[in-house]
Amino acid sequence: MSQQDPTSIDLTSSDFSFGEMSVDDIAAIAAIEAGISEPTHPIQGQTPPIPSIPPLPIGPIPSPTPVELAKRPVSGRYRGTLGSFQLELRVDVDRTRPMKRLSGDYFQISGNTTSYYGSFIVDAPTITVTDSQVVIKGLGSFTFATGYPVVQVTIPRKLIFQPQAPATVQFFTNAGVAGATYICVFESIYFRSLQLETDQVSDVVTPAFSSYNTGSLPSGGPARNLSVVSAYAEAGIEMIATAGNNVINIAEAGAGAIWSNSELHASMQKHFTLWQDVPQWAVWQVVAQLHDKGSGLYGIMFDQQGKQRQGCAVFHQGIGGQTAEKLRLQLYTYVHELGHSFNLLHSWQKSLATPPGTNRPLALSWMNYPFNYPAPGGQATYWSQFGFQFDNEEVIHLRHAFRNNIIVGGNDFTIGSGLDQEVMADPIRDESGLTFRISTHQKSFALGEPVVLQLMLGTTAAGGRRVHTWLHPNCGLVQIVIRKPSGAVVAYEPLIDHLVGQQESTIARDEVLRESAYIGYGKDGLYFDLPGNYRVRAVYAALDGSQVFSDIITIRVRYPVTPTEEELAALFMGEEQGTLLYLLGSDDESLQSGNDAFEEVLAKYPKHAMSNYVRMVKGINASRDFKTITEDRETRLSVRPAELEESAKLLTAVADSNILDPVSAQMSLSCLAEVQAKTGDEDAVNKTLSKISAMEVKGLRSAHQK
Repeated sequence: MSQQDPTSIDLTSSDFSFGEMSVDDIAAIAAIEAGISEPTHPIQGQTPPIPSIPPLPIGPIPSPTPVELAKRPVSGRYRGTLGSFQLELRVDVDRTRPMKRLSGDYFQISGNTTSYYGSFIVDAPTITVTDSQVVIKGLGSFTFATGYPVVQVTIPRKLIFQPQAPATVQFFTNAGVAGATYICVFESIYFRSLQLETDQVSDVVTPAFSSYNTGSLPSGGPARNLSVVSAYAEAGIEMIATAGNNVINIAEAGAGAIWSNSELHASMQKHFTLWQDVPQWAVWQVVAQLHDKGSGLYGIMFDQQGKQRQGCAVFHQGIGGQTAEKLRLQLYTYVHELGHSFNLLHSWQKSLATPPGTNRPLALSWMNYPFNYPAPGGQATYWSQFGFQFDNEEVIHLRHAFRNNIIVGGNDFTIGSGLDQEVMADPIRDESGLTFRISTHQKSFALGEPVVLQLMLGTTAAGGRRVHTWLHPNCGLVQIVIRKPSGAVVAYEPLIDHLVGQQESTIARDEVLRESAYIGYGKDGLYFDLPGNYRVRAVYAALDGSQVFSDIITIRVRYPVTPTEEELAALFMGEEQGTLLYLLGSDDESLQSGNDAFEEVLAKYPKHAMSNYVRMVKGINASRDFKTITEDRETRLSVRPAELEESAKLLTAVADSNILDPVSAQMSLSCLAEVQAKTGDEDAVNKTLSKISAMEVKGLRSAHQK
């Protein structure tokens, strides 16, 4: 999983370019790069280099002449109409960090409605620059079939005291036959604009992030005051704060109130004042204090029911404060989570995109993890060289991606697997000193039965190894790959992504770190949805950048052979049931049919083994206060108090059955002990803890035997 093409002749290039550049500057630089003493026209656009380590020192930006200073830059967003079609054009050939590209979106107007029609991008245009005009021409890639794939844009160059000139957009066949011509007026220096709504929960004890001076601590790039808005402005994205910003009152939940995934999942659509179940240039970010995963969880980009990527949350328990280190971490976290809303993957996971990109674990980008930076020096190296910007490929995505691939609420996050069959192959070389194993409690499952994966990280090194301890696939540092009975290879993608902070430990040679994860349902729906044999492998992203592959296990999903098995499969196989199993229960009204199906399982098949998964989910959900943000502007927050008696009843039945898998059984027992402690039943707590201890000892013996 290399960072870039190893045959590239430009392996030490830097992305830093914070001053405006004219098209003449671009022409001069391109000529120098080509070894030409004097600039010539036309010039060929080229793909910008991917950032690498170490960066070059920041040199002065070429000084424009007085004649050049008098000319307006031409890059930005233009708009024009021809017949029933409207074209939004994006020209990217000068100003800050020019990517030498054209792109555009078509909309079709019918009466009082306008519909998105399709997009195009020109990746490597020819740019011809004269004193009077700029002509950009190249072969476009389109989302729709067209007989006129060649795009030419002509823009007159105006003096700074003159209005910005319109762009003439012409389309041609490959043979040069002219098609449609649009006259597009200048609209904005930004390539895209969207509304940002930021809400804050009332129990946040430190101020919400405002700005950070990047010169406060050693870093790459020039010192400047950056806010979330200005960080995106540097990438060419305009964020407009909305008037819908509110304080969410959490006092009703008690002083120790924390947010669970299911509560956030249930509340976000009701709280986001601009929310619609349609693609739109509007995004929601909530500033909260603490997640139930603890202070190590810095943020989450949420998967919304219906349209995805519409909101995210940051947690100040781990990132809050006013020191330079904390302000830097807040800026990073806020920008990182919003990046996921634009469909940007982590730097080391670009191959999961559709179509697949190249993993860039050494990228000095907002989308990388500082604590997991694999270069010598690790986190310190990342921060000392990070220029507080996206890498070139991410900037291209933000400015020029096809509309549905970036717009909030458009295509699902990582809509498909960018993985091929080689992901299942054994690594050619592994000198990490780490071992990574996976298993399930049984080799075959009933159709619809939850599949829980156990993950175990160890080391063969005599002196031990320093590792991060985020083994759950929700945290993004472990990738699960599933080969279905059809032969298709897919990546398991969690329903909710977590941005985690540094959490490391040194493990000894005889020590094993353990985690478990329900992998039956995620962003792509139900993963074990048909009978047959499934092959499963996991990959651990180590601190040094190593990709540590697990063994490959086979999981068999059995054909239902009795009417009971067929009906249970039908009752468990719905999307809402998968969501409830993933969230460990929810009161969300949109999941009511899933809860109804589970009630039917308990009513018809109370003694069947599958019913215990329902009791576990319902018991865990009943054990917690469930907070929901309502449409009532006065109260905003409603709380369903924990139903401890009902929870204890359900979880005790699970414990007494002794027929669940060990991971689910231990989870149920741990929750039961907490419920019993809240009710003051110390004898019951001690008995439950004894069962947990016995189960842990048995599990350790089993792992040792393996």
